[in-house]
Amino acid sequence: MPVPGREGSTLVADRIEETAREVVLPLVEEALRVGKRQVETGRVRVSVSTDIEEQVVRETLRSERAEFERVPIDRELAPGEPAPAMRQEPDGTVVVPVMEEVLVVERRLVLREEVRMRLVAVDEAVEQSVTIRKQRASIERLPPPTAEDGPGNAR
Repeated sequence: MPVPGREGSTLVADRIEETAREVVLPLVEEALRVGKRQVETGRVRVSVSTDIEEQVVRETLRSERAEFERVPIDRELAPGEPAPAMRQEPDGTVVVPVMEEVLVVERRLVLREEVRMRLVAVDEAVEQSVTIRKQRASIERLPPPTAEDGPGNAR
Protein backbone atom coordinates (compact mmCIF):
# COMPACT_ATOMS: atom_id res chain seq x y z
CA MET A 1 0.00 0.00 0.00
CA PRO A 2 1.44 3.28 -1.06
CA VAL A 3 2.43 5.79 1.56
CA PRO A 4 0.63 9.07 0.99
CA GLY A 5 2.92 11.87 -0.18
CA ARG A 6 5.67 9.44 -1.23
CA GLU A 7 5.05 8.22 -4.72
CA GLY A 8 8.51 6.76 -5.24
CA SER A 9 8.51 4.77 -2.02
CA THR A 10 5.75 2.25 -2.83
CA LEU A 11 8.31 -0.48 -3.27
CA VAL A 12 9.71 0.17 0.19
CA ALA A 13 6.22 0.20 1.67
CA ASP A 14 5.41 -3.11 0.03
CA ARG A 15 8.53 -4.66 1.48
CA ILE A 16 7.72 -3.34 4.93
CA GLU A 17 4.44 -5.20 4.84
CA GLU A 18 6.09 -8.37 3.55
CA THR A 19 8.76 -8.55 6.28
CA ALA A 20 6.41 -9.07 9.11
CA ARG A 21 6.33 -5.50 10.00
CA GLU A 22 9.97 -5.31 10.93
CA VAL A 23 11.65 -2.33 9.33
CA VAL A 24 15.39 -2.13 8.75
CA LEU A 25 16.61 1.22 7.58
CA PRO A 26 20.22 1.68 6.59
CA LEU A 27 21.81 4.70 8.30
CA VAL A 28 24.26 6.74 6.32
CA GLU A 29 26.82 9.02 7.85
CA GLU A 30 29.08 11.48 6.17
CA ALA A 31 32.71 11.53 7.34
CA LEU A 32 34.78 14.67 7.22
CA ARG A 33 38.46 14.38 6.46
CA VAL A 34 40.53 17.50 7.06
CA GLY A 35 43.95 17.84 5.53
CA LYS A 36 46.42 20.54 4.67
CA ARG A 37 48.94 21.13 1.95
CA GLN A 38 51.72 23.59 1.46
CA VAL A 39 51.10 26.43 -0.93
CA GLU A 40 54.00 28.57 -2.08
CA THR A 41 53.01 32.21 -1.70
CA GLY A 42 56.25 33.77 -2.83
CA ARG A 43 60.00 33.41 -3.00
CA VAL A 44 62.98 35.40 -1.85
CA ARG A 45 66.37 35.64 -3.54
CA VAL A 46 69.30 36.70 -1.34
CA SER A 47 72.61 37.57 -2.92
CA VAL A 48 75.81 38.60 -1.15
CA SER A 49 78.30 40.93 -2.73
CA THR A 50 81.75 41.96 -1.50
CA ASP A 51 82.98 45.49 -1.92
CA ILE A 52 86.69 46.26 -1.81
CA GLU A 53 87.74 49.57 -0.37
CA GLU A 54 91.25 51.01 -0.14
CA GLN A 55 92.03 52.83 3.08
CA VAL A 56 95.16 54.60 4.22
CA VAL A 57 96.12 53.87 7.79
CA ARG A 58 98.46 56.07 9.81
CA GLU A 59 100.38 54.96 12.85
CA THR A 60 103.52 56.08 14.65
CA LEU A 61 106.10 53.35 15.07
CA ARG A 62 108.84 53.48 17.71
CA SER A 63 112.29 51.98 17.24
CA GLU A 64 115.66 52.35 18.90
CA ARG A 65 119.05 52.79 17.34
CA ALA A 66 122.43 52.83 19.00
CA GLU A 67 124.70 55.87 18.75
CA PHE A 68 128.39 55.48 19.47
CA GLU A 69 130.76 58.19 20.60
CA ARG A 70 134.51 57.57 20.94
CA VAL A 71 136.10 59.62 23.70
CA PRO A 72 139.93 59.62 23.59
CA ILE A 73 141.49 59.24 27.08
CA ASP A 74 145.17 58.30 26.44
CA ARG A 75 145.97 58.09 30.15
CA GLU A 76 148.46 55.64 31.52
CA LEU A 77 147.20 53.75 34.53
CA ALA A 78 149.28 54.05 37.67
CA PRO A 79 151.01 50.89 38.86
CA GLY A 80 148.47 48.80 40.84
CA GLU A 81 145.51 50.89 39.63
CA PRO A 82 142.66 48.53 38.66
CA ALA A 83 141.42 48.59 35.09
CA PRO A 84 138.14 50.50 34.74
CA ALA A 85 135.04 48.29 34.43
CA MET A 86 132.09 48.68 32.11
CA ARG A 87 129.47 51.00 33.68
CA GLN A 88 126.12 52.62 32.99
CA GLU A 89 125.62 56.34 33.56
CA PRO A 90 122.37 57.86 34.92
CA ASP A 91 121.28 59.04 31.44
CA GLY A 92 121.35 55.39 30.22
CA THR A 93 124.70 55.64 28.43
CA VAL A 94 126.79 52.47 28.67
CA VAL A 95 130.53 53.14 28.95
CA VAL A 96 132.88 50.39 27.71
CA PRO A 97 136.57 51.03 28.46
CA VAL A 98 139.00 50.04 25.68
CA MET A 99 142.39 48.97 27.03
CA GLU A 100 145.72 48.55 25.27
CA GLU A 101 149.04 47.30 26.45
CA VAL A 102 152.05 49.25 25.23
CA LEU A 103 155.50 47.62 25.10
CA VAL A 104 158.09 49.79 26.80
CA VAL A 105 161.04 49.01 28.95
CA GLU A 106 158.38 48.30 31.46
CA ARG A 107 154.84 47.43 30.77
CA ARG A 108 152.16 49.92 31.69
CA LEU A 109 148.43 49.80 31.23
CA VAL A 110 147.19 52.77 29.17
CA LEU A 111 143.53 53.70 28.93
CA ARG A 112 143.24 54.66 25.28
CA GLU A 113 139.57 55.51 24.97
CA GLU A 114 136.04 54.85 26.18
CA VAL A 115 133.22 53.94 23.90
CA ARG A 116 130.01 55.52 25.07
CA MET A 117 126.80 53.96 23.85
CA ARG A 118 123.40 55.54 24.31
CA LEU A 119 119.97 54.34 23.05
CA VAL A 120 117.92 57.00 21.29
CA ALA A 121 114.17 56.59 20.69
CA VAL A 122 113.01 57.61 17.21
CA ASP A 123 109.37 58.25 16.24
CA GLU A 124 108.52 57.70 12.59
CA ALA A 125 105.13 58.36 10.98
CA VAL A 126 104.20 55.57 8.55
CA GLU A 127 101.42 55.44 5.95
CA GLN A 128 100.43 52.23 4.23
CA SER A 129 97.60 51.39 1.86
CA VAL A 130 95.49 48.40 2.96
CA THR A 131 92.54 46.59 1.35
CA ILE A 132 89.31 46.28 3.37
CA ARG A 133 86.50 43.94 2.27
CA LYS A 134 82.86 44.53 3.21
CA GLN A 135 79.93 42.27 2.35
CA ARG A 136 76.35 43.37 1.82
CA ALA A 137 73.23 41.27 1.31
CA SER A 138 70.48 42.35 -1.09
CA ILE A 139 67.07 40.69 -0.85
CA GLU A 140 64.66 40.46 -3.80
CA ARG A 141 61.12 39.19 -3.24
CA LEU A 142 59.88 37.02 -6.14
CA PRO A 143 56.21 36.21 -6.96
CA PRO A 144 54.90 32.67 -6.35
CA PRO A 145 55.03 30.30 -9.31
CA THR A 146 51.95 30.23 -11.53
CA ALA A 147 50.11 27.12 -12.79
CA GLU A 148 51.84 27.54 -16.16
CA ASP A 149 55.22 27.26 -14.50
CA GLY A 150 54.35 23.74 -13.45
CA PRO A 151 56.00 21.74 -10.67
CA GLY A 152 59.76 21.77 -10.77
CA ASN A 153 59.94 24.88 -12.93
CA ALA A 154 61.56 26.99 -10.26
CA ARG A 155 62.94 30.33 -11.24
